[in-house]
Amino acid sequence: MKNLRIVSLLFLVLLVLILPFFFRSNQYGMILLTTILLYGVLATAWNIIGGMAGQLDLAAGAYLGLGAFTTGTLLLRFNLTPWIGIFVGGLVAVLFAILVGLPLFRFKVKEVWYALSSSALVEVLRIAFIMWEKIGGPVERYLPSYGSALYMRFSSYIPYYYIMVILLFASLFVNYWISRSKLGYYLIALGDDEDAAEVLGVNVRSSKLKALVIYAFIVGLTGGVYACIYGFIHPNFFSSPLSTEVAILGIVGGMGITYGPLVGAVLLVSMRELLRANLGGQLESLYLVIYSVVLILIVLFRPRGITTLLQDTFNKVFSRWVRNNHAE
Repeated sequence: MKNLRIVSLLFLVLLVLILPFFFRSNQYGMILLTTILLYGVLATAWNIIGGMAGQLDLAAGAYLGLGAFTTGTLLLRFNLTPWIGIFVGGLVAVLFAILVGLPLFRFKVKEVWYALSSSALVEVLRIAFIMWEKIGGPVERYLPSYGSALYMRFSSYIPYYYIMVILLFASLFVNYWISRSKLGYYLIALGDDEDAAEVLGVNVRSSKLKALVIYAFIVGLTGGVYACIYGFIHPNFFSSPLSTEVAILGIVGGMGITYGPLVGAVLLVSMRELLRANLGGQLESLYLVIYSVVLILIVLFRPRGITTLLQDTFNKVFSRWVRNNHAE
């Protein structure tokens, strides 16, 4: 079974790497694939704080916006290449996460109160950057179109696709590594029962802060690439709907499962975009109704996530295949 999983994994990696060759002349297809990977990275990063540690974080839009504005501002003001700017953006997101996380975890803010607090941060930053005209302001600030790899400005979406692939593989690796480390065991214990974990000696504040910092860095890093893809920065990058959707993808995909949020992103984001493309012009918002109904059905019949359904199906097919081979 282990060999079969390795072969399946290698096949999926190869498929991801060659997909752009089938969409080279289809810009919409490349935009869709890049968008799916973008949400896959964000949801996989969210899995560290939300899936493992059990914290319903709704601040992805805050860290994404900080990464985008840091990268864009460094390029516009100091002509600093985004290849460096995205890492600076990740560090800015980390600093903000520490400033926010220390008091929240110090005073044991958790569950719905943590969700509300993190959600409010997104809107606070959005309004702050609208008012801060030297950096933000109410209008878009367009990034220069150098058409150069040095400034991460490409004429095709294919390079952005592969950048997102690298970020996705890195996020999955970090998830996998954490889930098998001491920190991962601490986070899983916190997600199951925080009070019991603290009684057993887990440093709750430190563990949650580490998870938040790693999550914020990945999302901030992705925010810098996000700004380059769209070619401008705007306070609306601090998006509460995006933050909520990232959490939904993590929950529906499968909390705590390394590849669960990615599965959620692939299925739900592709379904949402295809519904919007095919039904959005016929009856406004109909695609949202269908999308919402699908989410409700998943939550009702697969509360542990879509990934568990795929795992059960894979195990049944494999068991049946083994039985048939033994019978022969």
